[in-house]
Amino acid sequence: MSFKPKRPGRSDPGFPWLKAGSRFQFPPLATATPDGILCIGGNLSPGMLLSAYAQGIFPWFNDEDPLLWWSPDPRFIVDPTQTHLSGTMRKLLRKQPFHLTLDTAFDRVISACATRARPGQQGTWICQDMIQAYHELHRLGYAHSAEAWQGEHLVGGLYGINLGMAFFGESMFSLADDASKAVFLPLAWWLAERGFRLIDSQVHTDHVESLGGFAVSRAEYLLRLQTCLTEPTQPGNWSAQWPEYPYSARYRTLLTKTG
Repeated sequence: MSFKPKRPGRSDPGFPWLKAGSRFQFPPLATATPDGILCIGGNLSPGMLLSAYAQGIFPWFNDEDPLLWWSPDPRFIVDPTQTHLSGTMRKLLRKQPFHLTLDTAFDRVISACATRARPGQQGTWICQDMIQAYHELHRLGYAHSAEAWQGEHLVGGLYGINLGMAFFGESMFSLADDASKAVFLPLAWWLAERGFRLIDSQVHTDHVESLGGFAVSRAEYLLRLQTCLTEPTQPGNWSAQWPEYPYSARYRTLLTKTG
């Protein structure tokens, strides 16, 4: 029997359910509201989501909201070739307090991101509809997770989408001091070594800024994105594809340096 994913509940019944290979043309980004809302409705089908990311758009809504699609200006990004490594993180990573993996606990990572309390934020935008939709993208090989472990305990992680040489970061969590940073930096170095030139953080956070994040205009973001999309996507299970992870050249150099 073939697998038929359950459709998330927040779906327009009159809107087509798009498979991963189908594409939808969103309205022009110039029509977005000043705070970045581009349009409302549709669904969270694989083709709809991948179409959105390829056009510089992402879904973001709370449980009580309709399905909202955003394209804010400016955008907040990280160039994986230009991350910021603080002295504190340099010392921490050299100690290797965490076992770092890829695509080994996607469901647990997204669930942890959804339930983790965040300062100044009530509730979560990672509702059940979102979890179900991104789980399907993970099954299809487009959504990925990176994890930090202490023994058998998952203590940090992040998840996002890959298209071309871009990684669209969705959320991260930490249950141990600096665990999410210890996940992010080796992942960024690994992706940079493989030609990635864009990690999308969507909107500003102090946490991502401390890792090297910076704001660009929407126009510049789209130029960077289109360059990344000229290269092939890296679908599938990244753990199986990259068994040497996280030992990029930069990470190995960090571990062998003293002082």
